[in-house]
Amino acid sequence: MDKPVNNRAWWLVAPVFAIVAFSAILPIMTVVNYSVQDTFGNNQFFWNGLGWFQELLDPSTELGGRFFDALWRNLLFSAIILAIEVPLGILVALSMPREGWRVAATLVIMALPLLIPWNVVGTIWQVFARADIGLLGYGLNALGIDYNYTGDTLSAWITIVVMDVWHWTSLVALLCYAGLKSIPDAYYQAARIDGASRWAVFTTIQLPKMKRVLLIAVLLRFMDSFMIYTEPFVLTGGGPGNATTFLSIDLVKLALGQFDLGKAAAMSLVYNLIVLALCWVFYTVMTHAGSERPDQGSAA
Repeated sequence: MDKPVNNRAWWLVAPVFAIVAFSAILPIMTVVNYSVQDTFGNNQFFWNGLGWFQELLDPSTELGGRFFDALWRNLLFSAIILAIEVPLGILVALSMPREGWRVAATLVIMALPLLIPWNVVGTIWQVFARADIGLLGYGLNALGIDYNYTGDTLSAWITIVVMDVWHWTSLVALLCYAGLKSIPDAYYQAARIDGASRWAVFTTIQLPKMKRVLLIAVLLRFMDSFMIYTEPFVLTGGGPGNATTFLSIDLVKLALGQFDLGKAAAMSLVYNLIVLALCWVFYTVMTHAGSERPDQGSAA
């Protein structure tokens, strides 16, 4: 006989759901309201309909051109970050100790970059990469490498990528390490008995067991890299020129710098929909690939 379910506990969390829903819906409705209106100042708004969205999604317009330029920068940056941090995080996790006093020491060291606020990270690298007083910038120029992140596009991109890798690879490594620690020793014992190579152990035991934490790591790193704002804004301010002006930076410039609330609201809504759509694609592809792997292994 099934045990009766007591639904009265939902009433205890209902106020929390109500507060969260209110705090989420109210700002979104405000943004939606601004996105269909135009203003000429003095808090006077005029109906504009879908005009801002049509202009935003048209690459031939000034607004659409800057939107798509920033969007391609975001996509390129996220692709580079995922291509570097996910394999590097797995490699670091595999190299971390599994027992002894070194485990606690390693975990503390790996967590240190994650504890630093984003604006402080940008300031650290801003000083570290300066060509006159920064250890990195001065050292590279002393070696004959023309490095100037404030005036050279390639130098600015390399600096931002290296800064993000330094800051967030630890997150991927710690998540992968948690997945590795959950693997029973019996799996490794069976692999040793079968004479499996190190690569075979990784591909047949460790990687499949890490698929869930890797899904979380990829989703977190994609969302954070695609919505990055503080670090590049502090480091380069979106420059040189617009070379590192990502969507988040362009959105702030549009809303607070030019005070074009209608355009900024429309851009923020489209930006949010893109993030949700891409996260859904990542989740669907990775979960589908993960569900097929056991079937392939059993067939083999």
